[in-house]
Amino acid sequence: MKRKPYSRRKRTTTKSVLRLPDLEHAIAAVLNSLTSLDAQRGYRHAIDEFVDWYCSELAWLSTEL
Repeated sequence: MKRKPYSRRKRTTTKSVLRLPDLEHAIAAVLNSLTSLDAQRGYRHAIDEFVDWYCSELAWLSTEL
């Protein structure tokens, strides 16, 4: 009996949701202060990347302790 070929699909990572009302409020305030949709899109992307990086650093540091 033949086995199914092993799937080598790239696993998608789930984004962590911080659920911090102060952070969400600050992000919304910054984005709403920008009038250009392109600027809002760029800032949202930069903020999301920074938060992802920061959370990964915290996870890495917690494993070191």
